[in-house]
Amino acid sequence: EAEESERRQKEFSERTKLFMDALDVDETVAQLLASEGFATIEDVAYVPLNELGSVEGFDEETAQELQSRALEYIEARNKEMDDKRIALGVADEVLEVEGVTPAIAVALGEAEIKTLEDLAGCATDDLLGYYELNKEKERVRVPGALEGFNLTSEDANAIVMKARVKAGWIEEEPEAPEEVAEGETSEA
Repeated sequence: EAEESERRQKEFSERTKLFMDALDVDETVAQLLASEGFATIEDVAYVPLNELGSVEGFDEETAQELQSRALEYIEARNKEMDDKRIALGVADEVLEVEGVTPAIAVALGEAEIKTLEDLAGCATDDLLGYYELNKEKERVRVPGALEGFNLTSEDANAIVMKARVKAGWIEEEPEAPEEVAEGETSEA
């Protein structure tokens, strides 16, 4: 229980600091956001305004100002990441793949995955990492290009598959029609 409490307190402090730095707010406002369940700047930027305004101590004007600051922060961060991506030589078309954010594009570039074909040629393990046996038969972790992005195997696989479709390697599978229960009619 003590370890869990300590972990939660550390997480709360990190979120508070994030909000203070990114949104240029005082500790009280940052703590209010963290205690209300906001975990990221994106949470603040994209939550419905009335939900942000319903936080005790916030009025509509405060909510609008917080969202405005959050959006400005995201825009500046994305611009910085895009400049970094360009400096790394990551093609624009990589950023056009659904699921690839500017930060992900930078991480891909740092891993020498710079073209649509590079990304399409990846396996899920290339993105998330994997374990292999070394010469001494010990399991060793091989880091993936997108480690630390909290992506699931499904997320990573979807990015690779979207890149393969975009590169023309495969055709996108049409969505399967929903099954109709016996006795019902389907409106086509």
